[in-house]
Amino acid sequence: MRDDRKIPRFLIGASASGSGKTLITCGILQVLKNRGLSVASFKCGPDYIDPMFHSRVIGTKSRNLDTFFTGEDTVRYLLAKNSRECDISVIEGVMGYYDGLAGISESASAYDVAQKTKTPAVFVVNCKGMSVSVVPFIKGFLEYKEESMIKGIILNQVSPMLYPRMKKMIEDNLPVKVFGYVPTVKDCVLESRHLGLVMPQEIQDLQIKLQEFAAVIEKTIDIEGLIRLGDTATGYEQVQAPKIYHTSNKIRLAVAKDEAFCFFYEDNLELLREMGAELVEFSPVHDRRLPDNIQGMILNGGYPELYGKVLSENKEMKTSIYHALKEGLPFTAECGGFMYLHEEMEDIEGKSWPMVGFISGRSYRTPRLTRFGYITMEEGKVFGTLPGDIRAHEFHYFDSENCGEAFKAKKPLSERSWTCVHSTAQYMAGFPHLYYYSNLKVPEAFLRACEERTGR
Repeated sequence: MRDDRKIPRFLIGASASGSGKTLITCGILQVLKNRGLSVASFKCGPDYIDPMFHSRVIGTKSRNLDTFFTGEDTVRYLLAKNSRECDISVIEGVMGYYDGLAGISESASAYDVAQKTKTPAVFVVNCKGMSVSVVPFIKGFLEYKEESMIKGIILNQVSPMLYPRMKKMIEDNLPVKVFGYVPTVKDCVLESRHLGLVMPQEIQDLQIKLQEFAAVIEKTIDIEGLIRLGDTATGYEQVQAPKIYHTSNKIRLAVAKDEAFCFFYEDNLELLREMGAELVEFSPVHDRRLPDNIQGMILNGGYPELYGKVLSENKEMKTSIYHALKEGLPFTAECGGFMYLHEEMEDIEGKSWPMVGFISGRSYRTPRLTRFGYITMEEGKVFGTLPGDIRAHEFHYFDSENCGEAFKAKKPLSERSWTCVHSTAQYMAGFPHLYYYSNLKVPEAFLRACEERTGR
């Protein structure tokens, strides 16, 4: 199917993490929304937290675009699907602009997304400590690839007095337009913790701070120019929606969602709904039992290590989950959800707490990131079926005495591998985070298992 409808869009990239991409992206989203535009937003890569900040601004769910998880056609399909009926789409890059797989490839980088979706990129340059040197710095990024997709520059941490001279110097020497600058803004800083930025709901007066920041960049960034840049994005031949499995009857899935379990790919949840699932949220922190009349359960990741005491003391919920799983309820559990199912779980301070007890052993904190990054899961079964390779990622400071051995996890562009995940005809549980569009047989197998339980 050919659909030449243009999607006005641009991507915001930078030279490295910590350059101000997320704050500037949120500020631009806020300005666009304040102008009455309907905005879609995306995050390159497997990030969970940055899209939450986008969502707080635009009022609808932000999505991910990841060229490791999915092929070029699927990335284009998801961009078009989630931009439908929006005036403009803004894509936030990941890490450094060209940083991709294994730290040695531009594959799965922000550049890769820009190139495969034909999206013009705006390059954020942190100018702290630089003046003339910014010209050769930008020149290197522009010329590293024959078609870098970089069409504009935003200068971060620049004084109002210096900016006009820097803008002229860059535009006189390089074939790129400078769309403005961001001065040093001390009152609006997005703080970090061990898995990335703190959660949006933890930042006091976040909405007020973002509105104040938007008021600043409304004056210092050429928003009209960015909108015009977005309008230059070319259309492309879009692909048909992938064929997906549909359940015979509505399947009710209990989805753990609260401050402890908060890492979700919105496209995963939407895909499950499209396949016939009704998602019923519950809180292992606040509720006392699982929802009624469910045929399956999802325990995603998050920050259970910050809530070890309250999770442990909610004995009614732990008992409800334990008995449901022992009675055969199909479920998936990833990372933090997997940790919660152990007999014991260490919290962020290293204190151990009794947990659900369905997975034998203890999960515990490690001094550094454990098995960090993209993986391909090979040679295993999902709910009793062979799905083929599954692309996933791990990102955790915790480990387990009992990680599982159902799959071989292999790092891309590397010889490193390990075993992981518990997988039976009833469940799939382990540290890897899955993106369902990577392998549609995974959610299909899960829902089929839920349907079989309904029949019984």
